[in-house]
Amino acid sequence: MTRTADFAIVGAGIIGLSVARALRREYPDASIVVFDKESRLAAHASGRNSGVIHSGIYYAEGSLKARICAEGGRRLAEYCDERGLPIRRVGKLIVPLAAGDGVRLEMLQARGEANGAHFELIGDKEIRQVEPDARSADGRALYNAQTAVLDPAAVVESMAGELRRDGVEIHMAAPVSEFDSANRKLSAGGARWTYGHLVNAAGAYADRIAHEFGVGKRYRILPFRGLYYHLRETSGIRVNGLIYPVPDLRFPFLGVHATRAVTGTVYFGPTAVPALGRENYRGLERLSAGDIGAIAVRLLQQYVRNTNGFRPYLHAEAPRLLKPAFVKAARAMIPRLTSKDLARSEKVGIRAQLFDRKKGALEMDFVVEPGPHSTHVLNAVSPAFTCALSFAELVVERVKSEN
Repeated sequence: MTRTADFAIVGAGIIGLSVARALRREYPDASIVVFDKESRLAAHASGRNSGVIHSGIYYAEGSLKARICAEGGRRLAEYCDERGLPIRRVGKLIVPLAAGDGVRLEMLQARGEANGAHFELIGDKEIRQVEPDARSADGRALYNAQTAVLDPAAVVESMAGELRRDGVEIHMAAPVSEFDSANRKLSAGGARWTYGHLVNAAGAYADRIAHEFGVGKRYRILPFRGLYYHLRETSGIRVNGLIYPVPDLRFPFLGVHATRAVTGTVYFGPTAVPALGRENYRGLERLSAGDIGAIAVRLLQQYVRNTNGFRPYLHAEAPRLLKPAFVKAARAMIPRLTSKDLARSEKVGIRAQLFDRKKGALEMDFVVEPGPHSTHVLNAVSPAFTCALSFAELVVERVKSEN
């Protein structure tokens, strides 16, 4: 028996669910179905991120990230407040780690203002009041007292529950295969379906699904592994909120930072080291020969071309897989920190970063491309969780324009 849906969404992460929510509001009578290959919600990026509601300060003016991050963050915070979901407004401090970072600090502030993210430039006295154990290399920092943290898994569970009550079908343990894009057919979890329009929000596998539709052939996912440590309660180190370094804006990574989670646990991380597979969270788990070979080729291409300084970045980041180098990076923000103060966390994430083979570079912005009776979300990495409610409306506008 073949079932039919007006809209089929592949991926029940925060983006897929937010798109389902936006579609339900736009098409209240439509049949909407969401498929996910995992047996539980938030098994990957949507449940493994730091839980920070990003402000929008980092993103190039005019980019999709810049346009929707601040508004998306406000809406996500309201979503949590209205439903009584865990959220804490802990504040965020961005500190220069080298004297030369002062120029980038001022650039960040200007970029933030343009993007609707308002950070105050403060001096050493105010830094000590906000985060007594933090240091700034040039005596200044950027501070936003309203930056919040939440429980990502709680948000995903809440949204899925609301969608089910609104008549959206969410099928877990239902991997999607056997696409017939011409006839709008697919198989999922052993069942056959036809659909009116498909939205590909498959995260680490979005490129593979897009290629089934002849879309995004220039792109491939290049996964990066994020390792965390947590601060031992016996450390004596005080972290009140979020402490971030001034990042290298040539890359989409923010560097090792400190995050006080909604639970009160303080995490340091994540790293951003190339992973050998799309779900390679630890050691050699979940690897395939095909993934290893393809990822190695992309990394070699980046390394040889040295696009945006990728080679020195890799030289600096790769050693952080080992604790001494990780601690050194963390101590640049908090000099009193020692190796004994940090314990390896079970939390590990994979960033499904898009790589543009034509440019030989990492894609910095969100990427959404049309296909035959389909819309493909190809790059929805950080701050995608923050932006999800606003981003989903952008995707639905694309869906409307393609129908």
